[in-house]
Amino acid sequence: MSKKIEYYDPMTDKFPYPMDTASHYLIVKKNNGLEFDENYPYFDNSKKFRFKRFWIRFIIVLLVFLMTKIRLGLKVKGKHILRRNKALIKKGVISVSNHVHMWDYLAIMRTVRRYNWPNVLVWATNIRGEQSKNIRYVGGVPIPDNNYKGTKKYIDEVCKALDQGKWLHIYAEGSMWEYYKHIRPFKKGISYFSIKADKPIIPMAFSYRKPGFIRRKLFKQIACFNLNIGEPIFPNRKLDKKEQELDLTRRCHEEVCRLAGIEPSDNLYESIYDNSVRIDYYTSEYGKNYKGSK
Repeated sequence: MSKKIEYYDPMTDKFPYPMDTASHYLIVKKNNGLEFDENYPYFDNSKKFRFKRFWIRFIIVLLVFLMTKIRLGLKVKGKHILRRNKALIKKGVISVSNHVHMWDYLAIMRTVRRYNWPNVLVWATNIRGEQSKNIRYVGGVPIPDNNYKGTKKYIDEVCKALDQGKWLHIYAEGSMWEYYKHIRPFKKGISYFSIKADKPIIPMAFSYRKPGFIRRKLFKQIACFNLNIGEPIFPNRKLDKKEQELDLTRRCHEEVCRLAGIEPSDNLYESIYDNSVRIDYYTSEYGKNYKGSK
């Protein structure tokens, strides 16, 4: 990239990052009992749902996007890449980023909605939880758990949506780790959908800035956020299918690292998830006796 990505490592001890890099640490208290099977509407096109979604989007545009920018201290870099690829985006596209804040998807929505309202693949537990309806209205698509017929329909519906020109965002790390520096290994689902639906992947990465005095002292803000957007990445059709998935996943991970201000060779983790384990790069107890460098 021509411009160096602004870089800051929050090094917070606030969050109990799990040992497995794809695992969740948030506790979802509610369980509405939804089954994500072959009868579930992964992309709900009913009039009732679309009516409610319209008004939710209206409120989001009117109020929530402004709150998101203020709360995250959001700066977006690379918007010209989206403008230059408008025609490509209209045909359906996938995006990928690290997952580092409960509001980071709102930041992505705010950035891309002029070109295409996004959908996002989400942990099934969240769609059963207390924020179930809100997540669905902002484009959440549950990933079925332990249901073969449900998984088959989910895959078919995702590919159909991409063929219809929709935008699909995927958090390939598999879970949210707030304010985490390094880019965790990616699951190959991102390349699977890109290859199967024949759609490019737009890499994005959240990086951090040190908050100013007021944010730091008055609001106890850990860091401010940059959203950095990269050029579309395409599958290498010269490779066989298995190698395509590995190659595409690897290239996406490396580009997200660069967009986050980290050279891939300096990132702690391998590109592809394989029961990957957390590496405590500055402490075994988070935040104490840091041995690295900011």
